[in-house]
Amino acid sequence: MLITNHVMSGAVVGALAPGPVSAFVLGVASHFTLDTVPHWGDEATFLQVAVVDGLVGLAAMGTIAATTPPDRRARVLAGMLGACAPDTDKPSEVFFGRSPFPEALDAWHKRIQRESPRRMPQEVVVATLGALLVRRLVRG
Repeated sequence: MLITNHVMSGAVVGALAPGPVSAFVLGVASHFTLDTVPHWGDEATFLQVAVVDGLVGLAAMGTIAATTPPDRRARVLAGMLGACAPDTDKPSEVFFGRSPFPEALDAWHKRIQRESPRRMPQEVVVATLGALLVRRLVRG
């Protein structure tokens, strides 16, 4: 699943959560839930797509945080951070040669994913629907 879609789901989770701690925990849970859904994945182009997606996801996170009303901002931001946290293994492996997580967690995380190089259109649809839902729930 593209990180931008995890950002969107984390914002939705944060908007619905009662507080920042629960938003973060539920954001992490949403990450693994979304990763079980069949989604795009292609080892040949992963790094190229990941860089662009990471920048788009970061821009989305900043935009969502900046436009969220102050009374909801902490929990929305916590939801987004929680939803993205499990994928910090990927840049960590690129830059530091290892994941920050235990091997068993990384192996399980890889095992639950059902990826296909033909599912990019699905990712775009999920991102679009996510953005619409974020606008409705987060910004009110």
